[in-house]
Amino acid sequence: MGELGPTYGRSRLENVNTPPVVVLDGGLSNALAERGHDLSGDLWTARLLRDAPAEIAAVHRAYFGAGARVATTASYQASVDGFVRLGLSAGEASGLIRRSVTIARGVRDELAGDGVERLVAASVGPYGAVLADGSEYRGRYGLSSAVLRDFHAPRLELLAEAGPDLLAVETIPDLDEAEVLVALLGQFAIPAWLSFSIAGERTRAGQPLADAFALAASCDAVVAVGVNCCPPHEVLPAVQLAAATGRPAVAYPNRGGSWDAAGRSWSGELAFDPGLAVAWVAAGACYVGGCCRVGPVDIAALTAVLAALV
Repeated sequence: MGELGPTYGRSRLENVNTPPVVVLDGGLSNALAERGHDLSGDLWTARLLRDAPAEIAAVHRAYFGAGARVATTASYQASVDGFVRLGLSAGEASGLIRRSVTIARGVRDELAGDGVERLVAASVGPYGAVLADGSEYRGRYGLSSAVLRDFHAPRLELLAEAGPDLLAVETIPDLDEAEVLVALLGQFAIPAWLSFSIAGERTRAGQPLADAFALAASCDAVVAVGVNCCPPHEVLPAVQLAAATGRPAVAYPNRGGSWDAAGRSWSGELAFDPGLAVAWVAAGACYVGGCCRVGPVDIAALTAVLAALV
């Protein structure tokens, strides 16, 4: 069902022997919390890039052990300004953003030699993620395109410098921010997927999801379009819309429920069923995993379900 990269231009992935479905990892924050880490600060998982990088590596290792082919870096909520507010210099902050990639690459490289191709995806979260107020589930920050570009461009450059295999542009809530990111992604020789946070068949900001996918697919660097951190029951209609663009679909929902930004907690029904992925793949999903509250045990179960499709 396609490869990451080759169909849409030169990339680091041109020689990867990609199976029909690529299993992604699950949520980083929940896996770190289960290991005893307090992630209540504004930097969330990114704080551990400074304070406990070995713990991030341990989570990457656990997901690879569960069958994931892709490790998503701890850079979702990382920004130079955010680290500077912790008292770091701009240089130190830049180094930590790069470290998110080198940690994942190190784990991938230590496992090399077993015949399994593994990839590192540098997480590029939305502007709303650094606000730590749930804005990635609302969008429409009231900022100009220039301000959004000035936020995203330096972080993309730092991540690209560290040498990821691809960029995971994720949880994007609206078309405005996606337009800025699509323009920037065209400047990098690194394949990317672009996934949206959604409410039914619309972005979180209320635009038609079909329009969002068409915009993402208009960029040659974007090799897959789709959704993440949505309830599992919303995935199938979104994958069907994504597949209509001609790009492979990427899908990695959360465990269900909703995020309470004030209380910094999830509430609602838990409903991650790996068996649902069979229909997602049939509809065009080639890259499948999990997001918040989906852990290594879930990814192992998902791996078993998807392996049966080969």
